[in-house]
Amino acid sequence: MTGNKLLKTVLGTLILPFCAQAQQNLTQYVNPFIGSADHGHVFVGANVPLGAVQLGPTQIPQIWDKFNGWDWCSGYNYKSQEILGFTHTHLSGTGIGDLNDLMIVPANGKLQLTPAEFNKMNTGYGSSFKKENEVAKPGFYSAYLDDYQVQANLTATERVGYHQYRYEKTDNAHILVDLGYHINWDKPTDTYIKQVNDSTFVGYRFSTGWATDQKLYFAIRTSQPIQKVRFFEGKEEKLGQTTFKGQAIKAALFFDAVKNKTIELKVGISPVSSTNALNNINAEIPGWNFEKVKQDADQRWNKTLNKIQFEADKDTKTIFYTALYHTYFAPTIFNDANGDYLGTDKQVYEKQDFVNHTVFSLWDTYRGLHPLMTILEDRKINQDFIKTMLAIYQQQGKLPMWHLQGNETNTMVGLPAIPVIADAFLKGIIDEKDYPLMWEAVKTTAMGNDHGLKYARELTYIPIDSMPNESVAWALEYAIADFGAYKIAEKLGKTEDAAYFKKRYKLYEQYFDKEVGHFVGKKANGEFRRPFDPLMAKHRENDYCEGNAWQYTWLVPQDVKGLINLFGGEEKFLKKLDYFTTMSSDLGGEASPDISGLIGQYAQGNEPNHHIPYLYAYAGQPWKGAALVRKAMTEFYTNSPAGLCGNDDVGQMSAWYVFSAMGFYPLNAMSGVYVFGSPMMQHANINLPNGKTLAIDVKNQGKANPYIKSIKLNGQPYAKTFITHAQLLAGGQMEIEMSATPNKNFGKNKADWPSSIDNN
Repeated sequence: MTGNKLLKTVLGTLILPFCAQAQQNLTQYVNPFIGSADHGHVFVGANVPLGAVQLGPTQIPQIWDKFNGWDWCSGYNYKSQEILGFTHTHLSGTGIGDLNDLMIVPANGKLQLTPAEFNKMNTGYGSSFKKENEVAKPGFYSAYLDDYQVQANLTATERVGYHQYRYEKTDNAHILVDLGYHINWDKPTDTYIKQVNDSTFVGYRFSTGWATDQKLYFAIRTSQPIQKVRFFEGKEEKLGQTTFKGQAIKAALFFDAVKNKTIELKVGISPVSSTNALNNINAEIPGWNFEKVKQDADQRWNKTLNKIQFEADKDTKTIFYTALYHTYFAPTIFNDANGDYLGTDKQVYEKQDFVNHTVFSLWDTYRGLHPLMTILEDRKINQDFIKTMLAIYQQQGKLPMWHLQGNETNTMVGLPAIPVIADAFLKGIIDEKDYPLMWEAVKTTAMGNDHGLKYARELTYIPIDSMPNESVAWALEYAIADFGAYKIAEKLGKTEDAAYFKKRYKLYEQYFDKEVGHFVGKKANGEFRRPFDPLMAKHRENDYCEGNAWQYTWLVPQDVKGLINLFGGEEKFLKKLDYFTTMSSDLGGEASPDISGLIGQYAQGNEPNHHIPYLYAYAGQPWKGAALVRKAMTEFYTNSPAGLCGNDDVGQMSAWYVFSAMGFYPLNAMSGVYVFGSPMMQHANINLPNGKTLAIDVKNQGKANPYIKSIKLNGQPYAKTFITHAQLLAGGQMEIEMSATPNKNFGKNKADWPSSIDNN
């Protein structure tokens, strides 16, 4: 080797950790079936990152089980052995079912117009299938439908679902389009279909359900001519026309499968019009090349997954990349290729300069998923999330809570858009020209009257006389949002507003009952609720939301120092936290199924607990948090269909794992501080949107070594138990040494603890 070549090699090696790394084939490590059994509720099917189309199988919900079919919220559960057909929109990991719009059934033989009954597939449309003939990969899904003898292959772009069906049985081959099919609360209110020519159909499906006024327009193009079409309203056939409108229209499209056994469909969707749906097809899939679209989807996913290059044993690597994959299912795109979208006010906004989004499960995702996006995604995508929220504010008069397909569902508690906006603002993501609207939206929303907010506005507690259930949950979440309002006001120089919201984020103190050591509901006369059972967890019949007093005792991420003071100092705080994580996991009868993944009373399966292991670092014992995090990751995240201990909640459960497996987590989602825990990899490159890379090497990684012994950052000893957002984005080299026994000197010095509230 010449001297010049040697020099170039050495320089390349030195530069490598600080710049973007070569792309790897990472989709091979994704197992889309993780979380598809039990309570995970994840979507299984074909989509691209944040795509509006999520094209996948829909099954028969087993509504007679102990959870009344709850585990089919996405439309799919791994234990099912039948597929009714394929729908174009799904939710992933939610606790409420909706969508599964625009049912397509590749069928033959007798024309069936209604879904089959469970274990009686001859009673309607649908087919049984074998698990060994089912394949799911990022951007691709396939299954062999035994009863129809049809091989079904699916892929997708952002707004178009691409179907490919090969018929081995060709008798009376047809495609059924069922606009009346619905799940859970959803039901169609108005449907329409029009045959444009022998290979093009357009229409719409309007419905009400969790999304009370959903509008979905569609266009269908077929790869071969349709020879005959039969239209139905219910079971009544409609004759003599090519356009039909009704509450639940169905159309059977018959084609010549003897001549050509394979038929392909391109199905575009739009929230605005069928014309836009057709234009979405033209823009995204102008030709007929299923394999290319499938490969493009795989490449899209590979590009996304390569934002983190994570080296670990095969199972851990699979769990990690599946979690990262699941964090990119939402917020989904909710506009057309030309920029048009439908607002919450049901007005069409044409050719906008931002990408509008929906499926904002903010009570879940403000905690980890949105902070993760600020690390991995470029400024434009994070700005689009914020611009969407501000547009929603302009259309409905308040920021979103749980936004679904152009509808405010008002689901869950608090004001969860404010932490997302505050985090983005404090990280410099929001354009200065948007500051006035941003502050107007935050302040107006925070000064509302809904759900006891008027009491917070008056700097007092929400009495249980006025809110018999969930008052503490609402109040604690309000206080978190109020911290965000305080930090925004402070940075904007709005002194009076900052002083006011600083008082509001401390209102959690008014709920602390020193007698029992928990946050407890209070009567208007100032008395705490009695009798009081800190373990009582019956759904919507206590002062908490999907939890009990023990699990809500720690929900003060914005003011951990203040929380510690309520307990009388660090020693008493740690003693209480130790007991919480080691006490009995018994919840008593009638506990909410959302409370899952228990270690003591710590519930990994529910979001208000996700920050708890990292609290130990705020009191000088980070090794205890490391052990708890490692236990949660290894016990409650596995490479199996039942590999999630609770609802994935539109990616938040997965985002927690992505962060924690890398070794840190944003305990306070608005502080720009990430607290160290217990990394799971040997090495990781975080390829940042600014072109830099943070390379993390982990020494002595192993199942028996959960504790951080020491850290070096860019070759220098690093004693702090946290890292800042600015440090992450600077890139560089981090070295973490692990140990089987805790290094109790790491994090012992108070100067190395995560910042107190006023210094963030």
